[in-house]
Amino acid sequence: MLFNSLEFLIFLPIVLILYFLTPNRFRWILLLIASYYFYMAWKPEYIILIVFSTLVDYFASILMYKQKTKKMKKLFLFISLLANLGLLFVFKYFNFFNQQFGILYTSMTKVAYPIENTKLLLPIGISFYTFQTLSYTIDVYREKRKPEYHLGYFALYVTYFPQLVAGPIERSDRLLPQLKSKQTFSFDRFTNGILKISWGFFKKVVIADRIAMIANTIFGDVHTYDGVFLIVGVCAFAIQIYCDFSAYSDIAIGCAQIMGVSLMENFKTPYFAKSISDFWSRWHISLSTWFRDYLYIPLGGNRVDKRWKYYRNLMIVFVVSGIWHGANWTFVAWGALHGTYQIIERMIEKKVNNRIRIPNIFAQIFTLCLVLIGWVFFRAESIQDAFYIFKHISVLNIQQLFSEKIVQIGLDKYDIGVLVASISALFFVELFQYRGSRQQISNGLIKGLISVGIALFILVFGYYGYFNEMEFIYFQF
Repeated sequence: MLFNSLEFLIFLPIVLILYFLTPNRFRWILLLIASYYFYMAWKPEYIILIVFSTLVDYFASILMYKQKTKKMKKLFLFISLLANLGLLFVFKYFNFFNQQFGILYTSMTKVAYPIENTKLLLPIGISFYTFQTLSYTIDVYREKRKPEYHLGYFALYVTYFPQLVAGPIERSDRLLPQLKSKQTFSFDRFTNGILKISWGFFKKVVIADRIAMIANTIFGDVHTYDGVFLIVGVCAFAIQIYCDFSAYSDIAIGCAQIMGVSLMENFKTPYFAKSISDFWSRWHISLSTWFRDYLYIPLGGNRVDKRWKYYRNLMIVFVVSGIWHGANWTFVAWGALHGTYQIIERMIEKKVNNRIRIPNIFAQIFTLCLVLIGWVFFRAESIQDAFYIFKHISVLNIQQLFSEKIVQIGLDKYDIGVLVASISALFFVELFQYRGSRQQISNGLIKGLISVGIALFILVFGYYGYFNEMEFIYFQF
């Protein structure tokens, strides 16, 4: 089920009403049924994968906790890792590796590869809920938490519908206690949640879905464009992916907030970052902190005896992050590029900080340019397309922006005008947040009226010209 669908707009109010009418001790049943229905609305049979992952991790964590020897604990941790990562490999990476092996086999033997390329459908959310359950079993193994013996609550932790498909990736020590706690209806939480949801829909339906037409048009056939149009395409995708993904997080956070559950913020004005490390402290925070805690630190982090090992750990984390995003060499290149950024940044940061003071605005512009270069690899259909963009992006002709060809990149002049106005509004809101203003609207009625105003704006200026319901970008990851 998509957040930006009529079905969800009916589903959510029904669930919320039933949630506050249901006694607290039975709410987990309601939410679990709702969460399974939410996922099964996409492809019912794939619920089996979530149930399988839930049962394996539930029993593995309990049995692990009861063991007295490290060897036996590792056995049950291995079972959990094998089950979850095995599912992830089969459904997300098998097609890619099978294809690459087929190319290698044919080139070496000059014989057609005997195993046909299969096309397994990628279950939405599999990368998110497998990482969420893995963090739980690893924490039990590390004795940072005790296992959850209530199967219903643990199943709800795995499938909690607001953040099931695209995060934020929550930790069990944060989410499970909140799912168990008694919550009463709060008008303040309700208005805050509705405002968060409305802002998310604004970013998704008004900006992301509209600007996706530009990004998809240009990246879909990059060889017909050059110069300024390629720059427009890259910038369009940068805005699209941020508005699309942060919109999902906003809607998820808002839905949970109404129910009294606090999900972690996943984005904090990332395009105002002053360095690449600063960018990753602001972008997809739940994933970056996951890799920090469950990969980077176990590898040794920066507490290693050799400097090159520190750089190696950084590169491993970012290459794995790239692979997590998708089975394509473009994602590997994107991850390796960000790993390289991090290494170079750490090599020069002390010298630069001690000798040169760079104004924030220049640091922000430079960081944004580096991020945009990375987005080329992330969005390009192939490595070849990415290098074509880099080769032809230097052929600048600003006059192209004022020619009639501008309306041939997916949007007419009306939509471009709406887009410019909407992005401008987004920029000033983000700037307000970046500067750390803690001024908040305390009056619930005013927050409600603002939400209604945003909703009316979405109804009038939302983009519905591509699909009736456009999926969120991170559904494919």
